[in-house]
Amino acid sequence: MNFTVLIPARLASTRLPNKPLASIGGVPMVVRVAQRVLSMAPSQPLPRVVVAADSLQIVSACQSHGIEAVLTRDDHPSGSDRLAEACTLLGLADDEIVVNVQGDEPLIDPPLVTAVATLLQQTPQAHMSTAAHAIDSVADFHNPNVVKVVLDAQNMGLYFSRAPIAYPRDTPQQLPQPAPLRHIGIYGYRVGFLRRFPALSQAPIELTESLEQLRALWHGYRIAVHVTQQIPGAGVDTPQDLERVRQLLGH
Repeated sequence: MNFTVLIPARLASTRLPNKPLASIGGVPMVVRVAQRVLSMAPSQPLPRVVVAADSLQIVSACQSHGIEAVLTRDDHPSGSDRLAEACTLLGLADDEIVVNVQGDEPLIDPPLVTAVATLLQQTPQAHMSTAAHAIDSVADFHNPNVVKVVLDAQNMGLYFSRAPIAYPRDTPQQLPQPAPLRHIGIYGYRVGFLRRFPALSQAPIELTESLEQLRALWHGYRIAVHVTQQIPGAGVDTPQDLERVRQLLGH
């Protein structure tokens, strides 16, 4: 199938300044993410991979490593706004599919990217797709920084929350069965919906939970969820995370 991977990259970062350009083995992190996505198995058709940057520094760094990049406005209030502008700059049609891979995920699993795109293509009633995996730790289940998702019978998202859901009323100190699901922050979009999404009013539940995907559910749009057995590598938010990734990648 044909789809486009968009990697939003914003130069400002409070915890890790100039994060997209942080060096991993002499290569900027955002370039590493793009290269990782492009390291699909030979049997897999490669998607188009484009970095949506807010800075000429990022665009230049990508182009010097052979990675396509577009310059978007630097005042977007959210990542989805930046992605929508990138779709317009690239001339993508409303029925095309894009996958949003974050620019601080140099350990992203390439097959997961394809799975999220394929699921959306095969689920015409969905406007978005995302991913999740089983939680195996009671601590993670109760951790508000671990976003949970519950699904319906068609593996569509019913709700996303920082709270432990579905809550095991009779055994609150144990994991419910079947295992609860941790949401993975990767999204597939139909381009037409992505263009509409930033204009939707913010949902009360979105503001309460600080989870943008709840806006889609609140307005009646559906999100298909791919459940993977592969636990993805953690992203890079702090200098400590960056050092850990450098060690994992042998740099």
